[in-house]
Amino acid sequence: MGIAVVESIVNERKKNGDFKSFTDFCERMSNDAVNKRCIESLIKAGAFDEFGDTRATLLASFERILDTINNSNKKSYQGQVTMFDLGGQDENLNEIKYNFTILPELGEKELLSMEKEMLGIYITGHPLDKIREKIEKVTNINTLKMLEFREELENSGASTMDGKQVKYAGIISSVKKKYTKRNTVMAFITVEDLYGSTEVIVFDSCYSKCSDLLLIDNIVLVDGRISLKEDEDVKIVANNIMDFNSYANNMSNNIGKSNNLNIDIIKKSNNMVINITNMNEETKAKLRGAIRFFSGDKNNFLVKVKNGEQILPCGGIYLNKEIFEQFKEIVGEENIIIE
Repeated sequence: MGIAVVESIVNERKKNGDFKSFTDFCERMSNDAVNKRCIESLIKAGAFDEFGDTRATLLASFERILDTINNSNKKSYQGQVTMFDLGGQDENLNEIKYNFTILPELGEKELLSMEKEMLGIYITGHPLDKIREKIEKVTNINTLKMLEFREELENSGASTMDGKQVKYAGIISSVKKKYTKRNTVMAFITVEDLYGSTEVIVFDSCYSKCSDLLLIDNIVLVDGRISLKEDEDVKIVANNIMDFNSYANNMSNNIGKSNNLNIDIIKKSNNMVINITNMNEETKAKLRGAIRFFSGDKNNFLVKVKNGEQILPCGGIYLNKEIFEQFKEIVGEENIIIE
């Protein structure tokens, strides 16, 4: 809006008292530099929420109201009597003066998006508030922890977290694409969680798998590694990026099937399916080693691996609760289904 506009509004409020309604504001500021674009920005930011009209109503009505005020002012300057002048102190005068298009309020997502667009921050809530618990269950890092890693690096000159595998969730707030020397596409995206934001580097190999998800306002789960360098903010180098809700729902379903592994389940089941679709090579190597180690004469479970839509047999193992815990530690509970 500009400092001059803000100062003009504040000075009017100090001189003549608080604004009583949206139309009161428009009438009192009609002779100043508060144009239609300023009014629209104030509506989107929620500045008029306290007056009771929905933002949808004001966005649909403000131009017509401002035109009515401007036309009335022109007639006054020309010495003409308007119907407003004849209205006296009628309490229903505003209803006669102004034609509001009454609309129900916009959805929460759209309201928050407008606040972010106007102010750079969310005011009345956060898009991630409703899924906070899900985020905490499936991630192992957030921006607060990243600040701790940054401080550790500054204080000691090193950090044990550099290169560590992490899962980070948030809402995409910016996407910058770049062509590599091989003429492939990579991206630098900013992902915001409940505490702040971080840059995620998406190299071409990862970009080719998840480019359709890299849209502003999408909520994603980033599987990657921490990048800690002196004089730079903490970054994440992505191995894979997934739609958060799909991942969280899939994890919830898988846990429901496999979490309570007991002797009855072992007797009734004989298949363990492990999803390796988004798994890095280091984890795959550990998985192969575990399958070989727990394979023997007493095998009671067949192991299958799921890669995308393809499911392939991968040998047999002896499985009990203790061994199951080791597999969970290697591949993550969300990637195991007992059938």
